[in-house]
Amino acid sequence: MSLLRSARFPAILLLAAAVAGLVLANGPLADAAFAVQNAHLGIPGTPLDLSVGHWISDGLLAVFFFTVSVELQYELTQGELAGIRRAAQPAVAALGGVLVPVAVYLTIVGVSGAGDQAAGWPIPTATDVAFALGVLAVFGRGLPSAVRVFLLALAILDDLIGILLIAVLFAHDVQAGWLLGALVTTAAVAVLTRVRDDRMTPAFWVVIGVLAIATWLFVLASGVHATIAGVLLGLAMAQGSAVRARHALEPLVNGLVLPLFALSAALVAIPAVGGAVSPAFWGVAVALPVGKLVGIVAGGALAQRLFGSPSGRLALGDLAAAAALGGIGFTVSLLLANLAFPADAVVRDHATLGVLAGSAVAVVASSALVAWRAAYHRRLSAAAV
Repeated sequence: MSLLRSARFPAILLLAAAVAGLVLANGPLADAAFAVQNAHLGIPGTPLDLSVGHWISDGLLAVFFFTVSVELQYELTQGELAGIRRAAQPAVAALGGVLVPVAVYLTIVGVSGAGDQAAGWPIPTATDVAFALGVLAVFGRGLPSAVRVFLLALAILDDLIGILLIAVLFAHDVQAGWLLGALVTTAAVAVLTRVRDDRMTPAFWVVIGVLAIATWLFVLASGVHATIAGVLLGLAMAQGSAVRARHALEPLVNGLVLPLFALSAALVAIPAVGGAVSPAFWGVAVALPVGKLVGIVAGGALAQRLFGSPSGRLALGDLAAAAALGGIGFTVSLLLANLAFPADAVVRDHATLGVLAGSAVAVVASSALVAWRAAYHRRLSAAAV
């Protein structure tokens, strides 16, 4: 269990799962893999009938978004984002890390004359916190702790932006009645966990579990993307109960949910993509490693000048290392790629490959930058002894 709670091992699992997905989709087992992904699993007596791929992206991934929102709730109230001034620096950096990649993507798509692919602009806005922290843990021995704190805050705010984009942009034919039902069950979870926050019994956890499933079903039926159910529950639960639930679910999320999603999302048949890749591929592949680096460095430098004290500022090299890590989009970017082009499988595959290519470039670049800065700080520490 401790291995699944570490920073390094889950990142390795994610990478291995994505590679496995590409290998499966382009090997002798491709037909079987796609057949499993597209097979429908329904619950008899209910209208619930989803493909295996959607059970993963709409169902299991809601658990991941729950853990993200619990972490966000904690950071906003007690952690590194508590207070406007403390949140301002990573917030401005995160904003730069969203606006510049969007501009890069739209520029590439616009110059290419592929205006119909502009819908993919949200794809390069995300940062994969698990992957980024994993790379930092592997190569960052000796870096100041402030770099990790900044990256964690940045990635959490990035996830919040991604959540808002999913909720606002990809809701279709919203059914107010079902959404109201989800808000009622969420409110019930909020009340029950606050009443029993310090004395939750197994029976109460069962009740909370039933209400959580009901919330997910209501959100799914409402037309809002079902992962938003996890966000609602994570933000609504009493903090003590939420943190305990997140701790219990962390091995499941790191060891099963995220690898399964990476495997499913990376099932892209490269030969089927055709000769020339679309502008969506180049837009994502460039916007993630380059747009994120430029945007986060620019936003972070501006924020440090406006809100930071001279003693608390990150050196430009450390800021660049954190910004390069921000270019690892992966999980949320893969989800956004699937959502942005639901009716065009070819462009969706191009965008998915763009996420994988851009994230791979960001992994290599950030690993080199982080290792360089870590070695620099270790030399400083040795010289000071």
